[in-house]
Amino acid sequence: MPTIKGAIKKVNAKFYPRKLLYNPSWIILCVNNACNLHCKMCDVGTKTTDSNFYQHMMGAQPINMPIGLLKNIIDQTASYFPKAKLGYAFTEPSVYPHLLESLAYAQSKNIFTSLTTNGLQLAKQAEDLCKAGLKELNVSLDGPADIHNFIRGHKQSFEKAFEGISKILSLPNAPEVSVYCAITEWNIGRLIELAEIFRAVKIKQMGFMHTVYVTDLMAQKHNALFGEKYFTSASNVEEVNLTNYNLQTLWKEYQKLKSENFGFPALFIPDLKSENDLKSYYETENPIGNFCNDAFSNIMIKTDGNVIPAHSRCYQVTTGNLYQNNLKEIWNSKVASTFRKDLVSVGGLLPACSRCCSAH
Repeated sequence: MPTIKGAIKKVNAKFYPRKLLYNPSWIILCVNNACNLHCKMCDVGTKTTDSNFYQHMMGAQPINMPIGLLKNIIDQTASYFPKAKLGYAFTEPSVYPHLLESLAYAQSKNIFTSLTTNGLQLAKQAEDLCKAGLKELNVSLDGPADIHNFIRGHKQSFEKAFEGISKILSLPNAPEVSVYCAITEWNIGRLIELAEIFRAVKIKQMGFMHTVYVTDLMAQKHNALFGEKYFTSASNVEEVNLTNYNLQTLWKEYQKLKSENFGFPALFIPDLKSENDLKSYYETENPIGNFCNDAFSNIMIKTDGNVIPAHSRCYQVTTGNLYQNNLKEIWNSKVASTFRKDLVSVGGLLPACSRCCSAH
């Protein structure tokens, strides 16, 4: 049931997007521009360097966010937005050299921390992550071992991640652990098998994320209308072939995963309601989704201190820089306010937004 506070936020976002009277829910950190896997559905893994997504993930310098900058972000979060959660999400934060130090510093400031990782380093870091006060752990796994390792380009990536999950859950003060699976042409038909593997593991939930993508045609249509101000590019389709998705099989898995008790909830993002909706998502370029949730609740900070709205799938829009502005100023900066107003003016989403996870 929607809360009064939530309803007020929605009214604020819709009717007065130029100035949000509430604080962000998440401060998303791109703490490094490095990854230790080569995922087939990711522009970083396929080295598609000209996409918006790649540039947000890999385009900033230095490679690693300076610890002084990150501590400043934590200090400002504690001062201005103490209830906001700090999300270590990009590019692969487990290889960030200041990960444990910064997590412990955030804990000292009573800031909630979340880590999204491929899990390759998890078994080695499990004890230290618990000691550093990590509250939430999200591990990306895209199927049983053979499928996941093929998609991720590492012959032991599933085994190492599973070992890490098992180890961290055995420790005192363990964070809540969730598993997230990116649906692709390669793992359709193996999703239930993935859920079965975790039936006896005490995870919080398992999320199945529909492919997030922008095709060349979607980008062309978007740029014809908004390219001058909010240019976009095709993204995450270099090796993905949407026509190879067996949607009939996927829908059957969808129904079983939603109806059966695996010991944890199985979530779908977005939660499409019918097989026709599923076909519309993958077989057409019809607009899907209603409103960009993240532009009105999140900000993402790159290694150079530049801030963008929402997260790495967004446009090349810089709303401020932590070396010149503070978080409170950036949250309602002129650029951020204009971007939100422009989203609302077109109904909540720009044309290239409709296959983004934030649109649902």
